[in-house]
Order: sequence, then C-alpha cells, then structure tokens
Amino acid sequence: MSTQKYPVAIIGSGNIGTDLMIKVLRAGGPLEMAAMVGIDPDSDGLARAKRLGVATSSAGVDGLLAMPQFGDIRLVFDATSASAHVHHWDQLRDRDIRVLDLTPAAIGPFCVPVVNLDAHIDAPNLNMVTCGGQATVPIVAAISESAPVSYAEIVSSISAKSAGPGTRANLDEFIETTAAALREVGGAQRSKTVIILNPADPPVLMRNTVYCLVDGDCDHAAITASVEAMAGRVRRYVPGYELKQAVQFETFDADHALHIPETGKFIGTRITVMLQVTGAAHYLPAYAGNLDIMTSAALTTAERIAEHSTTRMGATA
Repeated sequence: MSTQKYPVAIIGSGNIGTDLMIKVLRAGGPLEMAAMVGIDPDSDGLARAKRLGVATSSAGVDGLLAMPQFGDIRLVFDATSASAHVHHWDQLRDRDIRVLDLTPAAIGPFCVPVVNLDAHIDAPNLNMVTCGGQATVPIVAAISESAPVSYAEIVSSISAKSAGPGTRANLDEFIETTAAALREVGGAQRSKTVIILNPADPPVLMRNTVYCLVDGDCDHAAITASVEAMAGRVRRYVPGYELKQAVQFETFDADHALHIPETGKFIGTRITVMLQVTGAAHYLPAYAGNLDIMTSAALTTAERIAEHSTTRMGATA
C-alpha cells in the first residue's frame, strides 16, 4: 500500500457504496481504495470490488476490523443505514479513524462541502446530510449571504427506481435531517422538507425546488448572483448540477400579504430556485442524480480531508 496515498474503506456494498468505490478508483486523487465490506456475499458491489483488486468481506464492520490492512486505513465511508451507522460508530469511534456518514443518522456535524467543510475538517465523524440536503442547502446558504431567510422549504423529487431499501427505510430521518441542515448549515430560521418518490417510467431526473421567505424587500441582483455562483461551485464536483430557470422573486406587501397557517400574514419576498441533478452514470443510471450527488459530495470531502491531513503532517514533521 503506497505511503503517498490516503487509504479508505467503504461499509455497504449496495448502490451508493459501489458507486462511491468506482468514483474513488476513477478519481486518481489522494485516496486509495483499500477495502469494501457488506453483509450480502452475493452483492454486485462485493463482486466488482474483488474483480478490481479491492479487499472484501461479507461480515460487515466486524469483517473490516479483522482485515490485516485495517491498521492502514485512515477513513471509512458508511453507506448503509441510519440505524446501522449507530452500531458502526460505536465500533469505530475509538480507533483513531475518520468516518464519513452517508446515512441520515446525523451523529457528527452536518457537512455540505461547498458551504461548511472548512469549519469541520477535523471532526472525527462527519454527516453528509442527505441527497436533498446536498442539493438544496447550498442554495439556502447562498440566499442567506444576502438576506436573512426566515423560512426555507424544499421539495425534492426523485425517481422511485433510484430509492432503494435503505432510502425507503430512512424517509423519516431524511426529512428530519434535511430540515435541520437547512437551518444549521443553510441559515434559515425555520424549515420544512418534502420528498416525492416519482414512479414515472421512463424514470425522471432528480428535481429540487427551493422556496425561501425573506422579510421585507431584498437585493434581487445580489441574491441571483450569489445563487448562480454557488451553483457553479457545486458543479465543480457534481457536473450534472444545474439551475433549471432564472431565480424567481415574488413580493408581498401589506395589501397582498401571503397567508402562512403557522404564523399568519407574511410581508416580504418569496424566492424560488429550481434545480436538476443528472448523475454521472459511473455505476448508477443518469437519472439517479440523488445518489450521485451524495457520492460526489463524499468523495470531494474525503479528498479535502486527505489533503488537509497531509499538509498538517508535513507542517509538524
């Protein structure tokens, strides 16, 4: 194993874990794919890993801990489920190893790399929020740079075919975790998340609509520029991320206030941003942009952590 590389492992040999493995192998960056483990010995992910020369085990995290190369591994991606991650973290937390959590467990701080990675780059456990969070939190954060967001609501529509058993089992956690990230990372005072599993055939691409309420008037040009700039930064690691329309503004005055059931009359500006995410189709089909944005965000986060770790070690040598 090369000392110039940053060895990583993946727990979970399903769609997300397999796509992430292929991204690591294709990237040619600082990461080295050291191991993949799962619980299904017949999974396509483990079979592909073996063909690609990656160490494998079907004994889950216990199998990972028993591998002779475990001592070299610097970072573990958990691509399983929220409940499983709690167990995995209990076994890994005292191992001097970094963990990137791709489930909605939210044990560690939320990480949306384009927004707040620098603030948490040394955290032992980073939570990658959800696919809806990775797509929409940057937009809410961009709007918050120019005006205080009193309320943010996102509607994330994904193909039902791209929602596997893990996604379906974690829908409640998806909603709660995404809404929390809109506040804690995006800067909204209040938030709401809606997810739609669209059964259309042929499958639809991932679509996200972001609604933000800003009290009073706001600088439309500044907000538009901030949103477009943020979309460009996300696109650097998720090439299929795009704005589908120009940013929309609707102003409500005292004579034509917006009625909100929870709070009453709203006077201010409603900002609407519409997004689409097309997957890179490394392993998953292009319509699975919801899964692609998760693995892409996790990859770029891990690469930044590896570079930061190498720089820090060099500075203290």
